[in-house]
Amino acid sequence: MHGYQLTFFTQQTRLHGSLTIAEWLTAEAKRLGISGVTVTAAQSGYGRDGELHSAHFFDIAAQPVEITMAVATEKSDLLFARIAAERLKIFYVKTLIEFGITGEE
Repeated sequence: MHGYQLTFFTQQTRLHGSLTIAEWLTAEAKRLGISGVTVTAAQSGYGRDGELHSAHFFDIAAQPVEITMAVATEKSDLLFARIAAERLKIFYVKTLIEFGITGEE
């Protein structure tokens, strides 16, 4: 299949309603029929503001989080429409890819 790898970058503290951005994206992807999402917590990083965000032993609130999924074009369009409808601002990378499962015919 051909489609996109979508990677969103946010922080553990960012919320949309009662959910973190990572939880909201994961739930929305599942609702749209996207078959898999990986959420990865990063050790540290900085964004456009140049401020370093990192996980500390006692405080993981500023910990960077990456949400990655491989999706067909239609699913990508639906997800970005939902993000726009919710008026969310999330940094992302959208890369054209080929994906599938080995061993299947």
